Amino acid sequence: MKTTKILTFLVAMVFAFTSCETEVEDPAGPRGEGFVPSITNLNPAVFDVNDPSNTFVQFDLDADPNVVSEVKLIVSYNGDMKRVEVKTVNTFPQNVKIFMHEAVTALGMSLDDVGAGDNFTFEALTIQGDKTYRSSASFNAAVVCAYNPDNVTGSYRAVSADWAVDGTVTLTVDPENQYIIYVAGLAALDGLTEDQGPLKMVVNPLDFTVTAERTVLASVAWDYTNIAYEGSGLLNTCDGTYEMLYTITVDQGSFGAYAFTLTKQ
Repeated sequence: MKTTKILTFLVAMVFAFTSCETEVEDPAGPRGEGFVPSITNLNPAVFDVNDPSNTFVQFDLDADPNVVSEVKLIVSYNGDMKRVEVKTVNTFPQNVKIFMHEAVTALGMSLDDVGAGDNFTFEALTIQGDKTYRSSASFNAAVVCAYNPDNVTGSYRAVSADWAVDGTVTLTVDPENQYIIYVAGLAALDGLTEDQGPLKMVVNPLDFTVTAERTVLASVAWDYTNIAYEGSGLLNTCDGTYEMLYTITVDQGSFGAYAFTLTKQ
């Protein structure tokens, strides 16, 4: 499959298509009709699964008091449409802290029901006069493990079914910044001489999303030059797994984007 991609990717293909869209009702209710409060300085933005009683998310909430009398914060769990109020704010601006046990109690759950990889969604409703408005002010808070560089580096198995590679790479941490991770060996999985790189990946400490900065890994790649990887993904801080989508390019063009899973060995 990869041979076919390599031989054909330079052939320009333009697809023109149209699609029909069907209007669907927003299950959250009317949006965009009221004041939109601001949610800033979200830190921490995740819950620590190993400290369920004390873990919290924190942020600054602001709204125009001349328009908004109070903001109700509602929470839902793992995409469930069941939304319940967890906190009310009536002075602005205000620093807001929501513990995971508060969200769990509001939802009628117990802390034992929550596991790594779960997600809480928080949304802000504004009270304006005698009306309640939903807004676009919202964020997701994932349940994760605390970041540990030793748990997200070392020998890894890199697998991409679409790009047809399966082999070992090495992840190391930057000595000056624990949230910068280098990946060596991706180009070598294709039998290439990896004379450049390694691939630089930056972990967002707030939500553990990962950005792979464009990095040339090998000067020669088959009949092309300067094969490079870049992309984005998510780090599971509990087991050290990276789910990445890499765009692979050479000087002559792009092979496209491919899903990779990097699993700690």
